[in-house]
Amino acid sequence: MSLFAECPLDLPDAELRLLPGWVTAEEADRWLAQLLAETPWEQPQVVLHGRAYAVPRLVAWYGDPGARYRYSGLCHEPRPWTPLLAGIRRRVEAECGQPFNGVLLNYYRGGQDSMGWHSDDEPELGLRPLVASLSLGGTRRFDLRRKGATRIEHSLLLEHGSLLVMAGATQHHWQHQVAKTRQACASRLNLTFRLIRSPA
Repeated sequence: MSLFAECPLDLPDAELRLLPGWVTAEEADRWLAQLLAETPWEQPQVVLHGRAYAVPRLVAWYGDPGARYRYSGLCHEPRPWTPLLAGIRRRVEAECGQPFNGVLLNYYRGGQDSMGWHSDDEPELGLRPLVASLSLGGTRRFDLRRKGATRIEHSLLLEHGSLLVMAGATQHHWQHQVAKTRQACASRLNLTFRLIRSPA
């Protein structure tokens, strides 16, 4: 059976599968607490139009030796896998049928932490990258729009313990964001597993 046979989104030129409750709430609670406690968070700065801005969230990059990852002008050297992250990686690999050699952790401390419109289409990810996104903590809205468009075409609610898999031509045709919100929301941790094919 196709990996995406149960795809809940019928978007053209996209392969998306959302698995709510991919891990139990109890296990997701444990993962969240341990990752928040042991992760050495960073808040890098990006330069836009000659001005430096702090990224509106905290981040950390883990991976195999040499799995450097570059995006938004930032180049991340991988921290070595922790036992917990290595275990989660094995389970995500079994679900997706593909190896991963890096994971980007994004920590959204509240509604004003966000991720702007982008595609995970960096050259080192290859032409048709598979990105698996595990959500822990507070629910946040995940928006999708066509590249070159301004209108949100579809939105998902990414809940505690859910896994979103994006594959095929998704990153070539679509952008996604986690927008700021004034609604009360708990902090959220997002783990996006990737395969770096040609390190930056």
